[in-house]
Amino acid sequence: MPRVAQTKNGFPPKICERCGLPFEWRKKWERDWENVKYCSQKCKG
Repeated sequence: MPRVAQTKNGFPPKICERCGLPFEWRKKWERDWENVKYCSQKCKG
């Protein structure tokens, strides 16, 4: 059973532009959440 992305800290999940999977807000993206497009460095690369 796949895990479903949840709303965290008031931010809804986003869909990765590369793999198409939903991903959740993370503390390290706090200042730049609007510009985050990829779920990981692997997808970004």
